[in-house]
Amino acid sequence: MFSERIYNFSAGPSVLPLPVLEQAAAEMTNYRGSGMSVMEMSHRSKMYLSIFEETKADLKRLLKVPDTHEILFMQGGATLQFAAVAMNLIGATGKADYAITGNFATAAMKEAKKYGEVRIAASSEDRNHTYIPSQDKLTVSPDASYFYYCANNTIYGTEWKYIPETGGIPLVTDMSSNILSKPIDVSKYGIIFAGAQKNMAPAGMAVVIIDKALAGKELAITPKLISYKVMIDSDSMPNTPPAYTIYVLGLVLKWLETQGGVEGMEKIKAEKAKLLYDFLDDSALFNGCAEREARSDMNVTFRTTSPELDDKFVKEAAKAGFENLKGHRSVGGIRASIYNAMPMEGVKALVEFMKDFEVKNK
Repeated sequence: MFSERIYNFSAGPSVLPLPVLEQAAAEMTNYRGSGMSVMEMSHRSKMYLSIFEETKADLKRLLKVPDTHEILFMQGGATLQFAAVAMNLIGATGKADYAITGNFATAAMKEAKKYGEVRIAASSEDRNHTYIPSQDKLTVSPDASYFYYCANNTIYGTEWKYIPETGGIPLVTDMSSNILSKPIDVSKYGIIFAGAQKNMAPAGMAVVIIDKALAGKELAITPKLISYKVMIDSDSMPNTPPAYTIYVLGLVLKWLETQGGVEGMEKIKAEKAKLLYDFLDDSALFNGCAEREARSDMNVTFRTTSPELDDKFVKEAAKAGFENLKGHRSVGGIRASIYNAMPMEGVKALVEFMKDFEVKNK
């Protein structure tokens, strides 16, 4: 059944661990003797609540989420959080700081401008978002309601290697594309949010980890379903939650534990990234796009010597079983997304294919 699976390097929705897919398939029509699918369960039922509570507890343990913070499962993916963050937080002073290091931070800033004054605390646009501004390049406003940045930039292949110091201003970060790939100090953040479809589960949900002290200060126009206070008070269930996505997240977390948790995954993802970047550094045909010190361990962006050869590579790679390697439409080039579920064998196989392609296209 699974012998013909390809290596899926999609930036999202992305590859899921094969054991997770197999378990979900085995339980699709009859979850643990219940006679029904998780898709069919009442979200208020005892059986489903056990799934929900266990998933939340596992995530709290794996990320070492302190009791000061609450885990929320919200619909709308990360994009809805662009508005939710601003509507819930910007009212404190009417102002917010944004670090602009790619498309998604830009989109979040545009959304926030609808609800208050937004200041650009730093930008990497001057070098086409190929780097991450250092701490000394950040301008943090003492009257900002929060400081916002996107921790990993899928389109440009850059990743923040440090946590910005903000002098006590609440720190908000979009970790959609690198959450669960390494340990993080959750206590340093006011809000962490992440769309599920890259490292956690199918699309349609965002995980939000929020310092509970920040909730309850939303703008009066904030819709009920994106009020963090409402979500906290109702334990993410003011309405039917994304039930099946939460179930799959639970399976992914169990799989992650077999990999050594986030600490184990950090070692694995570093090895995968090193293998690919080492080849790029030695290649005469392929060139990495991101500056070395800002390279993402999740999204590796690169090019050949021409757009035509880029296209040829993507087409031949697809025929060989390596899918979704075309770069984002806004920047072109090539992109290999090597999220947690991409096995080491997939990266090794890709590198071997690239070596062969280089020999044939000198």
